[in-house]
Amino acid sequence: MKVHSSKYKCTECEKCFRDNQALTVHRRSHSGEKPFECTICSKRFITSSSLVKHSRNHSGEKPHKCQLCGKAFSESGSLNTHMRVHTGDKPYKCSLCNKSFSQSSNLQAHKRSVHSNRRPFGCHYCGKLFKSNGELKSHIRTHTGAKPYPCRNCSERFTFAHHLKTHLLKAHNEGTWFICHICAKNFTTSRDLKRHILYHEGVKPYVCYECLKRFYIASDLKSHQLSHSDVRRFCCEACGNFFKRKRSVAKHSKVCPGMASFSDDFYD
Repeated sequence: MKVHSSKYKCTECEKCFRDNQALTVHRRSHSGEKPFECTICSKRFITSSSLVKHSRNHSGEKPHKCQLCGKAFSESGSLNTHMRVHTGDKPYKCSLCNKSFSQSSNLQAHKRSVHSNRRPFGCHYCGKLFKSNGELKSHIRTHTGAKPYPCRNCSERFTFAHHLKTHLLKAHNEGTWFICHICAKNFTTSRDLKRHILYHEGVKPYVCYECLKRFYIASDLKSHQLSHSDVRRFCCEACGNFFKRKRSVAKHSKVCPGMASFSDDFYD
């Protein structure tokens, strides 16, 4: 075990370092000092190496190339992660269901999506809560109407990247279809294909830890988990009653006594 001299110890957290330079860099994490500034976008960094990596986002430089498929990356760490596509290595295993992942970020996303009900990201338009910031950003586009994904072949624009990918395949025959080896059905994403194959194999990887019932897809598990919860987020605007599911509100509205008068008031 390597032990660094206490000569280079941080007075804030008492962590020790191999030399004074490493200690100096570490101290910036406490002080907030970021002495290295990007000349293009003015973003600042703690280390010069971080600035160099960031600069490649502007220059498009990708010096790290995969020797197996030729794909290039701006960082060596990204190349190392990519190599797991070829090796099949999945070193990050979920302790709750034993599912494995090639990246730690995918493992964390899996835990949030499947095994946790915590939703710390709230929409300031409607109050809806999400498990990740990425999900929140995608949702906000439904309020703003933003369509940041343009088609390079026509004037169509899309709210989500996967909608653009589907459009390119179906409208312009551009891209790669994912084909089921069992029934030859075509899919626009590998995720949809993997989900489809589960039905052929009878595999239900998503388990409810309240009743142990199993499901093919995560969204079915999420819907089922509402049966164990008392949370009712969906409201009938006519009578004020709350429901667990949005579809329950739609079903209720057909028989709600207050819906007729509510509609009259709305259109007056």
